[in-house]
Amino acid sequence: MKRVYLLLVILLTLSACEQTNTSTDQDDTAVAVRDIDVKDAKNIQIPKNTKGNSTKNASDFVAEDKSVLSAEDFETAYQMCAQALSEYYKAIWNGTDIDLDTYIDNENLKQYTQNKITSQYGLFRKNKLTYNQVTAVDIDAEKADFYERDQRFFYFKLNAHVKKDLGNFAEPTEFLVQNLNGKLVIVDWYTGAKDSYDSTVRGENQIIDNPDIWDELGMGKSIY
Repeated sequence: MKRVYLLLVILLTLSACEQTNTSTDQDDTAVAVRDIDVKDAKNIQIPKNTKGNSTKNASDFVAEDKSVLSAEDFETAYQMCAQALSEYYKAIWNGTDIDLDTYIDNENLKQYTQNKITSQYGLFRKNKLTYNQVTAVDIDAEKADFYERDQRFFYFKLNAHVKKDLGNFAEPTEFLVQNLNGKLVIVDWYTGAKDSYDSTVRGENQIIDNPDIWDELGMGKSIY
């Protein structure tokens, strides 16, 4: 218990220093998370902006402690979600491959995500929109929470800024991340933008706070 409090003191101290010394340049490595909901959560640091160009393997997204999710896993979990989101946009617009096994363990969520990618790419291709390729995806975090209730999980609300050959767009996506036998995995993934695939199939204005939702689907329950 003393170690947890000491970790929090260190994190808060670093947060104060980072806010004092960080400029507004987009290459700055970290700023304090904005609008964190402090109920059942701990304030932690996030990178200000992640450029979705580097690719890591599943072996890179490992937890500090095999048996439990902790605040020390935050940066790795954030980088995993940012990379997954970047690869997703390139898959649905450019037709590139994305290895969902790198990010997702649950077969129901994996199948749903693959269906989403196939559907989106097919729609864009049918409407002759895939000529306008994604050139870069920049990610920043609007919200990040660490929940320690009956289950431990991270909640992220990430804003993707998708740059294309012609024009750009931005939309938010929510993620839940857990520790599965020492591997960090995405256990839910929802893009709630107007007319998005998730909004159409799962429904608009979903509350993303149930890390068991795709397991429940596997037991014959519907999430829709």
